[in-house]
Amino acid sequence: MQTQAIADLSLRRTHFLHFVQRRVDSRATAEDIIQSAYIRALEHAASLNKEESAVAWFYRILRNAVIDYYRHRAAEDRALERWAYDLATELPVDPQTEQIVCGCVEQVLPTLKSSYSSILRNVDLDGQSLEAFASSTGITPGNAAVRIHRARQALKKQLILVCRVCAKLACVDCTCA
Repeated sequence: MQTQAIADLSLRRTHFLHFVQRRVDSRATAEDIIQSAYIRALEHAASLNKEESAVAWFYRILRNAVIDYYRHRAAEDRALERWAYDLATELPVDPQTEQIVCGCVEQVLPTLKSSYSSILRNVDLDGQSLEAFASSTGITPGNAAVRIHRARQALKKQLILVCRVCAKLACVDCTCA
């Protein structure tokens, strides 16, 4: 009974999509929310009561999914604001340290995923803004922020592997490059 009720929800997909699309900024976002809501409905099919309408139950799932989307987006915005503040208040690096670090980074960049090395090279090394990079590659600024965060984490791991003690102790006399 419950599985059939959930299967019948797919017949109302257009209505659900319209409901979500009115509440978010793009059709693609609405599609993502719908897909995750269908998955959530399948995972929680046992919570559907026999007396309850499956459609009303699914609309509650959709409303919660939209709320979750905006909560996640607000958290991303706060993280981006903190990151922008950190960038604005950074102290300049002395040329000797920059030369040593750049040598290590240049050695490690080709070992990363191409999407990671590309964003690191363009934004961190060449000074392109994150928004400009996002625009030039056809991704959203939020996606670019997530990608650069992941790329920096991957770079850090790779530097520790390549530079070992030098990277862990932040020494200036690096011989790995």
